[in-house]
Amino acid sequence: QVQLVESGGGSVQAGGSLRLSCAVSRPSGNICMGWFRQAPGIEREGVASIAGYGIATYADSVKGRFTISQNNGENTLSLQMNSLKPEDTAMYYCAATAGWPAGGPFDGTSYPYWGQGTQVTVSS
Repeated sequence: QVQLVESGGGSVQAGGSLRLSCAVSRPSGNICMGWFRQAPGIEREGVASIAGYGIATYADSVKGRFTISQNNGENTLSLQMNSLKPEDTAMYYCAATAGWPAGGPFDGTSYPYWGQGTQVTVSS
């Protein structure tokens, strides 16, 4: 069983930065982790993912602005978000799955473990 707890959300003006963290209690073995977001009335979307061997994948909407990283020694997953835009406003969730997600890195149904979410609000 993997438990995930997000932190670091908040409110910021457009152009600002936030750093999200996800504390992970993880079993041994290779896992893939991702950040997803969901705004009211909008389907959940994948933002960034990182495989156990460190390869990161980003949604086109955040490339060049967001950076996903993991600190295996501290069992934490982070998402550094720069140049934030109002359209980045959403609830952000970290998620985990063993191995590689069967449906691809941004297929939420392939991730059985989820955190409770942290709100990010970007004002114009």
